[in-house]
Amino acid sequence: MGRLLLICFLFCSVPAFAQESSSTATAPPSSAPEAVSREVAQAEAAIVKSDWKTAEPLLDSWLAAHPSDARALFDAGYVADATSRNEDAVSLYNRAVTADPKSFEAQISLGLLQARLGKLAESRPALEAAIHLDAGAAGPSAKAKAWRALAQIDFKGTQGKPDAAQASLDLLEALKLTPETTEDTLFAAALAEANQDAAAAEQTYRRLLTKDPDSTAAVAGLAHLLIAEKKYPEAEPLLQAAHTRAPKDAALTAQLAAVLVAEDKAEAVPLLKEFHEQNPHDPAITRMLAEVLADDGEFAESDLLYSALLASNPNDAALLAGHGQNLIRLHRYPEALKVFQASTEIDQTNGEAWNGLAFAAFETHQPTITLHALTVRSKYLPESATIYFLWATAYDTLHDKKKAAAYYHQFLESSGGKFPDQEWQARHRLALLEKTP
Repeated sequence: MGRLLLICFLFCSVPAFAQESSSTATAPPSSAPEAVSREVAQAEAAIVKSDWKTAEPLLDSWLAAHPSDARALFDAGYVADATSRNEDAVSLYNRAVTADPKSFEAQISLGLLQARLGKLAESRPALEAAIHLDAGAAGPSAKAKAWRALAQIDFKGTQGKPDAAQASLDLLEALKLTPETTEDTLFAAALAEANQDAAAAEQTYRRLLTKDPDSTAAVAGLAHLLIAEKKYPEAEPLLQAAHTRAPKDAALTAQLAAVLVAEDKAEAVPLLKEFHEQNPHDPAITRMLAEVLADDGEFAESDLLYSALLASNPNDAALLAGHGQNLIRLHRYPEALKVFQASTEIDQTNGEAWNGLAFAAFETHQPTITLHALTVRSKYLPESATIYFLWATAYDTLHDKKKAAAYYHQFLESSGGKFPDQEWQARHRLALLEKTP
């Protein structure tokens, strides 16, 4: 195949693996021009024009008589790749590699296609072979594409074992061959974060924003780091500006809402309401709005959203717990009890669900269930003044004077004057419980 055609394959055609911006890589042959049959030459001329319907039968006919022609096998694989016949393309590329293991274009095309199909373990050998072969006229650009693909594979990991450190080394090899792109910079930041080097990740995002202040991806990445570090005042103006530029970006809206909620700013609710109206069927947005409304005291409105989410996800323990908390705040205790029981059956490690079950059971005059729920809750959540008071009143209801008195004392020691009504009740009950006969 002519070198011009193969360079076109490298830069002009099939969608790429992962986040790379360029096309699926193929490369020019490493050897000098070879004699080509009339059928294959005609097929290649058709391929240059993306005329797959003409190229495919010509190649099929030639390969029927010449099944080990590496060049024709690669051409046929490329046609299959370009027309989304992925399994056929893998088979043909494999046959091309078997026929000519030194074919750079076949090795890299096979590796990139398998990576796009999620077959990371299978793609690695082909890409590793490609980086050690002569890439021909495409040269450094083609080799860099292979290194970038290897970086993506290592970052994702084969067999569930991501290797961000190796991915960083792979990316450095690519950058030795070709200039750094915006995608490279974003990837480097993600790698730094994966390597638990938040400072380097932040510096990389800021470097990109210096070059491109409007980079939504860089804003989102930097904001993610700032939110994790609870640097909300730094994150907010960054996100506000980005949200103004891209008001329909779901990720930016979610981040901005999270920052506003953390800063206890009232703008979070109208922001999420507006976005929910624009995306009424987005479960992530609906869930976030439900949580924010509940925190804002809008329990009935919040519960409408939880009910809508549960209609399609009835066994979501977290949704059930949120729904149950709203029911408690709305004083619908019998309903809340059933919801929390369902939640704890689905997820026995949800401390908030056990917490809600304890309160709902007490309000429905079932102190035994309250004590069981508090016992399990204590495995997952720390005790607090309100929980001590609940322990005490449950034991008091069951006439266990010793345990009730002990928990009333713990409540009074931890309440710090924040619960005057309950503190009065605790002292009154202690006076009776500890009264000498």
